[in-house]
Amino acid sequence: MTNSPKMHYDSSILHGAADRDEATGALSIPIYNASTFHQKDISKRQEFDYGRSGNPTRKALEETLANLEHGHSAFALSSGMAAIHAAITAFVKAGDHIVATRDIYGGSYRFLTGFLPKFGVSHTFVDTTDPNKTVAAILPNTKVMFLESPSNPLLKITDIVAHAKIAKDHGLISIIDNTFLSPYYCRPLVHGIDISIHSATKFLGGHSDVIAGAVIAKTPELASPVHYVQNTCGAVLSPQDSWLLLRGIKTLAARMTHQQKTAFIVAEWLQKQAWVKSVYFPGLKSHPGHDLLTSQAHGYGCVVSFETDTIDRLNALVKSVKILTVAVSLGGVESILSYPAKMSHAAMPASTRAELGISDSLLRLSIGLEDANDIIADLDTSAKTL
Repeated sequence: MTNSPKMHYDSSILHGAADRDEATGALSIPIYNASTFHQKDISKRQEFDYGRSGNPTRKALEETLANLEHGHSAFALSSGMAAIHAAITAFVKAGDHIVATRDIYGGSYRFLTGFLPKFGVSHTFVDTTDPNKTVAAILPNTKVMFLESPSNPLLKITDIVAHAKIAKDHGLISIIDNTFLSPYYCRPLVHGIDISIHSATKFLGGHSDVIAGAVIAKTPELASPVHYVQNTCGAVLSPQDSWLLLRGIKTLAARMTHQQKTAFIVAEWLQKQAWVKSVYFPGLKSHPGHDLLTSQAHGYGCVVSFETDTIDRLNALVKSVKILTVAVSLGGVESILSYPAKMSHAAMPASTRAELGISDSLLRLSIGLEDANDIIADLDTSAKTL
């Protein structure tokens, strides 16, 4: 089904693309566990021939992802890092340069600093909260602008409209990691960004049961090189995982709405606690990027980061929580408490983390579907075990 202009976004999540199986009418897209497909006529190319190049279940997912972001084409990959790899390497070659958000996910940092330089691709990290600094970092050989907003883990906000214009003015491909807000709260392609990527493991999947990545391209011209990398390198999402992601997406609106509501309650409570030094949540009016995000997104997300007063407090808290899960990742139906210094940003040198403000007393809380009062009680009791 094509997305009707009269259909509200929440309805289009369910009915805008692959809402039912065309062959049977099934409301759950079948899992096609096929590695290869019979060729009816070898003189004519058919849609499906080999599972790496295409699969009906993955196709349904990719159509759904493109619909969510209002893009032309989407590509489902085996992880968020596979998505980052495909999106970036589709547009760079040896000798090229990338301008990237400074406050960035640790895996992205490792990819830019440890992997791409081996192939002659350089980078400059920039505080993209200031567009002027981005412009100053652009070199004659810059080809890609890689953004992350809200950033991980300090939730800094980048002006994506301004950066889309900067990229266009300088002939750059603009790519943004839209994982934290998900398409439900932000559709960057509408604001001029070329490529939107996701660790679909997080809010798109939503149930902590699948590892997946997504790349959504704004135009056919941008989609073609990404598809080439996907097919050539082969880090495609399996039919089973494609089905899990399709199922997770069906509840995206309900989950994001509930989780964001709780995030507000928890963030406001944390601000009032004597043992909390700082709270980072874009929904708070005191957050530096609040007004900007309000103008460019439909919400603020479900991630709240905060600093404890001491390392001992942090250790006591993570050892004592009962409802919260202490783990890597975010975006699940369960609230997940993560320690960036030892988890998501362990790949960053301590000196770099300190320079960025990612302190050893920082915790990142991904809000799940629990009652807000239970989350608060768990934090409160655990923090006071010191």
